[in-house]
Amino acid sequence: MHLAWLIQPERAAVVTAATNVAGSERVFAAALATGVPTLVYASSVGTYRPRESYRPVGENWPTTGIERSPYSVQKATVERLLDSLEGDHPGIRVARLRPAIVLSAAAAQSQARYFLGPLVPPCLLRRLGAGEGRLPVVPAVRGLTFQLVHSRDAAAFAAAATSAQARGAYNIAANPPITPETLPDMLGGRGVALSPALVRAVIGAAYRTRLAPISPGWIDLARGVPIMDTGRARRELGWVPAVETSTVLREWLVGVSTGRGEETPVLRGAAGWLDHARGARRALSGRGGGGI
Repeated sequence: MHLAWLIQPERAAVVTAATNVAGSERVFAAALATGVPTLVYASSVGTYRPRESYRPVGENWPTTGIERSPYSVQKATVERLLDSLEGDHPGIRVARLRPAIVLSAAAAQSQARYFLGPLVPPCLLRRLGAGEGRLPVVPAVRGLTFQLVHSRDAAAFAAAATSAQARGAYNIAANPPITPETLPDMLGGRGVALSPALVRAVIGAAYRTRLAPISPGWIDLARGVPIMDTGRARRELGWVPAVETSTVLREWLVGVSTGRGEETPVLRGAAGWLDHARGARRALSGRGGGGI
């Protein structure tokens, strides 16, 4: 079961590709060399070609990725590796799951660091959300329609691994999709309409000045990915999402606003982020000390 993927440092595509593409190729080669009978790979909705409408698509939608998103391009590249593996070695059972954005409170702090960085400090979200998973003002970016899934519902990966009949691709997402119209209601706030061009320009400027860790390609990805039909996973894996979209979103926001996180380096809570910031401030002020 191959779940590893490196999102940062996005600025160093050679580094991420070494893990995501070359690393995946090594995993697949090792599976073949050791005679592993089943290979389950964590792909993504990001591997799909841009949508043409808001009609849900099945697993046969082209997986050519979204050109301006490095994440999407690498996901699509790994899918081509799997295509070759399946064609050359039909004896190994390959299942590739394509989840929507996977969120949970336990991973909220790490995801905030990966995608928001210092641009939106946790203390700001803490004041706005007050730990209730709600924001008084909610940005509603035109055309930003996407799906989520709770990490608890990643049990689909286990189902794909243990079901002898599970082969090919499976879409994994909770219902309903998030739209600019439904997002404010989900977060109990007043929607503020934003132009996607403006949001992309702001993120681009923040990325160039190193205030944000993500490039505008993530906006292109979020606005471009199709809405997925999860019927195949429900029929063949018996998979049904236990957590609906609004609950996933509010729980994640609570995780960010309250500084929750697991006791691991990757998923550490807000204290690790704040300690790092305080240490850097002390170093810059000449007071020394303050390592992580």
